[in-house]
Amino acid sequence: MIAEETKLPGVVILTPRRFGDERGFFSESWNRRVMADLGLDIDFVQDNHSLSRDIGTVRGLHFQAPPHAQAKLVRCGRGRLFDVAVDIRKGSATFGQWVGVELSFENGRQLLIPEGFLHGFVTRAPDTEIIYKCSDFYAPDADGAVRFDDPELGIDWGLEGINPKLSAKDEAAPLMRDFDSPFTWEDA
Repeated sequence: MIAEETKLPGVVILTPRRFGDERGFFSESWNRRVMADLGLDIDFVQDNHSLSRDIGTVRGLHFQAPPHAQAKLVRCGRGRLFDVAVDIRKGSATFGQWVGVELSFENGRQLLIPEGFLHGFVTRAPDTEIIYKCSDFYAPDADGAVRFDDPELGIDWGLEGINPKLSAKDEAAPLMRDFDSPFTWEDA
């Protein structure tokens, strides 16, 4: 497993090794022992899998508030997507900053997003599947979102010439200036 730090402490790009031959490949996408050896000891309790049919489908920016905050390990099972994490921990030196990475079936990359971050993605290929592990169960009462195209965040989603497809929840999400984050940065 190759681990690459990003500009946001705790957000890590992970690329599992692939062992291939004429039949295809084998890859170990998650291993508790390997993750712990990398200093990433997270107890995942739920796997999610979604399909987005159209290019330009945006899901996010989402979070779950404490006490049901979620860390996520995100990968692309089919297609291609641009995955984004935004620091929303009050008092963090990187509050409001974002990092994005292309995840695809071909590159096999994964993005580890700790608690205290918004998460979202946009599809860049039709019939894109996203598969991700969560460190807590889904709790509707803890569910929240921030508007994906908030100019204050300045995320470059690569949507030039594409009309994004959003859920009603994501269309109604507040801007950062109207959002009171439930997360606080703590120097561990």
